[in-house]
Amino acid sequence: MQIKIDFTKSAQENADDYYKKSKKLLQKKIGAEKSIKDLEKKLLGIKSSTVAERKTIIIKKPGEWYQKFHWMHTPGGFLAIGGRDAKQNETLNSKYFDDNDLFFHADIFGASVFILKNGAEAKANDRECTAQFAACYSSAWKKMLPVVDVYSMRREQVSKSTEKGTISSGSFLLKGEREWYRNMQLELIFFVVDGELRVIPGNALSGLSGLNVQKYVIVHEGKSEKADAAKEICKMLGYGDIDMVMRQLPAGTFWLAQQNPGNK
Repeated sequence: MQIKIDFTKSAQENADDYYKKSKKLLQKKIGAEKSIKDLEKKLLGIKSSTVAERKTIIIKKPGEWYQKFHWMHTPGGFLAIGGRDAKQNETLNSKYFDDNDLFFHADIFGASVFILKNGAEAKANDRECTAQFAACYSSAWKKMLPVVDVYSMRREQVSKSTEKGTISSGSFLLKGEREWYRNMQLELIFFVVDGELRVIPGNALSGLSGLNVQKYVIVHEGKSEKADAAKEICKMLGYGDIDMVMRQLPAGTFWLAQQNPGNK
């Protein structure tokens, strides 16, 4: 270690200079150590919050193939699936509409196609539930119509076509007699089972008896905008996925009422 001495100063003065320098160096050391500790705390906090965030990430299990559509199980256990848009309507007809199924559509321009799987074997109640489901996901809701007629047809009666007289131009050609479901009311039931949001038409309410449902929300046409209605449904059901609720609501405005299975 080398020490520089200023010969113009006395030994005491040189000693004082080095004492002052040592105090400054000591203060710098203390400051540096404090900065290191503060940095370590920040790094530890970042690491802890990252771990916490990882713990709160919800990994969703792969859904069933039909969950990309509107869907429900009727009281009799039959699967009904409906298109969310024109593209899904076409997909249902071309890919998922089999010989033993039934095709449902509201008698109004602008509506979802619904397929009742194995519908030819379904009882009248299951068909009526599917008809009401199809009614709810039609333009009748947005137009605030109290009721709308719905019809069903067999596989051999429905084909894709570019001819006029189809459900919508360039979509489907319908042939033969239709089975009619008159004056279907527009009413949906929202509820949660095992953390999963479910939606059924009002006339399928009896199907809740076999499920562990604590409460449900009845949805009608009303004055609430979709975003507000979705938030309120989440609050009523204690459900956190507002986007999922938004996807399940028809186009239009809404009125809500919370119920439980004990006061139907």
